[in-house]
Parts: sequence; C-alpha cells; structure tokens
Amino acid sequence: MIGVISFPGSNGDHDALAAMTQAVGLEARLVDCREQDLSRLDAVILPGGFSYGDHLRCGAIARFAPVMRPLAEFAARGGPVLGICNGFQILCEAGLLPGALRQNRTLRFHCFWTHVRIERVDTVWTGLLSLGDVAELPIAHGEGAYVADKATLAMMHRNRQVVARYGDASGHISQEHNPNGSLESIAAVCNERGNVVGLMPHPERACDPLLGGMDGLKFLRSALLFTSGEQR
Repeated sequence: MIGVISFPGSNGDHDALAAMTQAVGLEARLVDCREQDLSRLDAVILPGGFSYGDHLRCGAIARFAPVMRPLAEFAARGGPVLGICNGFQILCEAGLLPGALRQNRTLRFHCFWTHVRIERVDTVWTGLLSLGDVAELPIAHGEGAYVADKATLAMMHRNRQVVARYGDASGHISQEHNPNGSLESIAAVCNERGNVVGLMPHPERACDPLLGGMDGLKFLRSALLFTSGEQR
C-alpha cells in the first residue's frame, strides 16, 4: 500500500494517487497529515502543492505536522519516501534531506516541461532508470532553486546524493537549461541510504500520453522493485 500524504494546500495529492493506482497499478490511499501510524504502508509520497499556503516559507509549517514524526521513523527503517516539488521542500525543512529550496532566480513561478539527466540509479525511486538517462518532466514551482553550503555539497558528492540534474534533451548540463538557478543544476537529491528522494519536477504528471509524456512512469514504477523484493 502506497500512502500519499495530504496537507492543507496540497494540490498534487490526487494526481499522485491516480498515477500510483491507475498508471502504476499499486494500491494507494490518501494519508491525512494528522495521522500518526504509517506502519501498514510500503512507501510514502509527499506530493506537490502549497502546504499551509506556503506561509513563512515553503514546507516550514508542514514540517511540524503530526504525520512527520512517524514519517521520520518510517524513513529511518528504510521505508521508501518520495517528495515531489512541495514534498521535496518539506523533506528538506524536516532534515530528512540535505540542503534547501529557495526562490527561482527569475523570482517568477515556472510551469513548463524540462529535461533531467539521471545521476544515480540505485535509489528506491530510480531503479528502473539507467545512468545518464534523460527524462522529460514538467515543473510547477516558485521556489525550486536547490541550495546547500560548501560542506553539505562536499558531503553529498562523497555520498553520491545527487539523483538528477537539469539539462537539455541530450543530457548536456548548462545554466541555459537550468530553469530555476539550482546549485550545480540539481533537480533531485537523496539521503545517504537512498530510500528518501526529493524531486522538483513532477513524475506523476508525466504518466500518460494525454498529459504530454510518459517519462515519469519509470520513477513511480521503481517502487515495484522494492515492494517485490527485486531492487538492484
């Protein structure tokens, strides 16, 4: 069973739920942010949106929701956790992922399709991808610029915690194709263990040709490897 946490202001929760049940074919349910028992879940998704209206700072209030304590325990046990967009921001605020997200360099909300190059394939959420694969995924955020201090970034490089970077359709990385000003064009990161991943683009909105693309399916279907015990 996949749990999709719903916070006040979430707007990607039903998208993620539909993607997991209809496109991936797994059982899934919405998890109210006040719930405190995640023991029956196989994986958890924190969806996109504007949790608590993004007051104070994106994810700053959601970080204190009751569900976050059991989520931290779930992650510590090795449970798969995927934070998409606002979910990524929440995981950083909660200290489950390194770094932080700040305003796009344009100071504008961005909503368009981007390309990301896969940098790590041995996480729970990238098991069906290959190193160097390029995925086309949509973004929809105002605070998507990933930042980290030098010490944190050095640690991340040592632990291979960069999961994906923004680039062009051929996988070339450049500032021209960095949509929000992220440090080193970082689009996705993971924890040291690789079971918690934060991704700014929306894979759940790229699971059907009618939506414009199918590249998001490989991220979400990777959970099948974990639930079936076939992970790399």
